[in-house]
Amino acid sequence: MLRLSNVIDIHCHILPEVDDGPKSWDVSREMCRLAAADGITHIVATPHANDRYHYDRESLVRTLVRLRELVGGSPKLSLGCDFHLSYDNLQAVLAHPARYTIQGSNYLLVELSNYSVPAQITDCFLKLGDKGITPLITHPERNPILQRTPQRVLEWVGQGCGIQVTAWALTGDWGEKAQSMAKWLLERGAVHVLASDAHDANHRIPNLSEGRNAAAEICGREIAQALVQDNPRAVINGEPLPYFPKPVGK
Repeated sequence: MLRLSNVIDIHCHILPEVDDGPKSWDVSREMCRLAAADGITHIVATPHANDRYHYDRESLVRTLVRLRELVGGSPKLSLGCDFHLSYDNLQAVLAHPARYTIQGSNYLLVELSNYSVPAQITDCFLKLGDKGITPLITHPERNPILQRTPQRVLEWVGQGCGIQVTAWALTGDWGEKAQSMAKWLLERGAVHVLASDAHDANHRIPNLSEGRNAAAEICGREIAQALVQDNPRAVINGEPLPYFPKPVGK
């Protein structure tokens, strides 16, 4: 079994009372404890920005600072956004990129709808790129539309988008279809980050080790390490991803 420390989770709903994540400060603190026990030393808090949850960066910064005080710096905490791609959100991020990107870097977690993928989505990614923003498409393996058309994900990677897969998907916890697509993408060099997308301390917990070990069985230890250490660290620092191969096959 692959054992690593200094693991970074760039997609985690760790802040309390801001979206469908933890409902109390106690749950947030327990999630931080579970993450640290799993070897996660840095978490990016990623509250939703969608039609249901308003994303108020200034207020969220204050919440993040309070959680930092409560957990005493273990794990480290940064702020990002679970950014739902819609027309209004696209206009907002094009006008104020640093308001939504991870740690104010050039990386943006982009969530696509489970019900429709816009025909003009390639143009959306191009517009983000023109602003210097690199989209990191979140959990495509769980999207029922993309499960039927996985080749589209390879095309977006070829366009320069990064792909974040849910660690638990590789272990089968998100179902057979999600697991199958996660493996399919990993085998083709089209996964760049594993993240927890954790929401609580009981069912969707901040754990990367099991998914990381599953990835190592498929693509080897070195790539598995890149998905939870090297690439996430580059994201936080606003640097190019060290592991970004050209996707292969169909």
